Amino acid sequence: MIRLTWAQPEDLVGHELAASAGEGKDTAALAEVGQRWAAAGGDPGAGTRGATGAAAPAPLRRLAGVLLDELDALPVGAELEQREPLDWADRLMPTDSPLRAPVATGLRDRLHGAWLGRAAGCVLGKPVEKIPRAGIREILQSSGQWPLTSYVTGAGVPDQVLARWPWNRRSQTTSLAEHLDGAPEDDDLNFAMLALALVERRGRELTTDDVAVGWLDALPAGRVFTAERAAYRNLLLGIEPPATATTHNPFREWIGAAIRTDVYGWVHPGEPVAAARLAARDARLSHTRAGVDAAMFVAAMCAAAVVADDVDEVLSAGLSVLPPAGRYAAAVGLGIELGASGKDREACVDAIESAYGHLHWVHALNNGALVAYALSASRGDLGPAICTAVMGGWDTDSNGATVGSICGALVGVGGVPGGWSEPMHNRLSTTLAGFDGIGFDQLADRTLAVVAL
Repeated sequence: MIRLTWAQPEDLVGHELAASAGEGKDTAALAEVGQRWAAAGGDPGAGTRGATGAAAPAPLRRLAGVLLDELDALPVGAELEQREPLDWADRLMPTDSPLRAPVATGLRDRLHGAWLGRAAGCVLGKPVEKIPRAGIREILQSSGQWPLTSYVTGAGVPDQVLARWPWNRRSQTTSLAEHLDGAPEDDDLNFAMLALALVERRGRELTTDDVAVGWLDALPAGRVFTAERAAYRNLLLGIEPPATATTHNPFREWIGAAIRTDVYGWVHPGEPVAAARLAARDARLSHTRAGVDAAMFVAAMCAAAVVADDVDEVLSAGLSVLPPAGRYAAAVGLGIELGASGKDREACVDAIESAYGHLHWVHALNNGALVAYALSASRGDLGPAICTAVMGGWDTDSNGATVGSICGALVGVGGVPGGWSEPMHNRLSTTLAGFDGIGFDQLADRTLAVVAL
């Protein structure tokens, strides 16, 4: 029996109830839907997994579709609509004067460092993806790896600990230190390469429709997850953007769009607004509000990181493109404040967990706060930054990748320590046509060739 994750109607209702509540939709209407779903035998709670173990009976599945339609039709709360307008990116004013003019002789080095840092951070987080923070700490402490300072190894981890916290199934054989032989395939790297191909094809004229076509041409459905899988399904059903982001898609404010937008920053060095606007066009295929804000934040930071001198400048650039009264701005603001406080790392992550621990481990808000904290607290030092991001839990590979990208860009390829760069062997594996086995130096060359097209 095939139980496709993030797609079965009966597995989406609980997630949609949580997503609708987060958007301030009518509480009485949500309660009524939840009661009908529970009375029919459905689970109104939002679990952490993408699919339940058994298929729902046909009547329950049909009811799930009806309830999802009803939930989709409920209006977003008026206060949220005002604080986080869907057209925020269109209101941003393009700037004629860049943040800082890139130095032509140093930009390739920065881009190379960004690609390599993204891969290192992603690979660091892959073995422990889906494991909660407490489990990550137990694994690392039991094997003398706490606090984390290098790629995760399975050596010395007791069997009883692994019985409680098994490695990520897909990543165990490719991403533990003893198995590293180049960067293995991951959606956090695939989407960056796809974005590069899209910019090579369309430049600044890239549209949401172009992104949709790019997905259908290049990505198997099994290589996309959560909001991306929902949007992909919607495209196959003939639903067009931006409705692809809001139709039976309870993951629209999760982290997925944020992992797709580094390249839009790298090709707009010193232009965070231009980067954010392009990122929003991509993000709107699958995400709304906090999900789009996360994508703009990352793109703006990446635009700054390839020209900036310090991480504060990068974080400021990211904040500058966000709706100032929005939830995502508050989340990353908390992370930045905690990072600057000088307080104990675990106490700071505890504070983030206290504020956002009720959210799913792939949500944009909790992960955004952790990314901002890791960057702020580390002062942009790549090793401590990616290790902080991964030890903090939640979406470990995505957070490690974003943080590594920014820190790698700040120092350039020459500043990436050998312990992080050498196991990558200047080689990246992927099922994307034209990219398998590509070197990070080649990716830097191709990115430089399309800067500000």
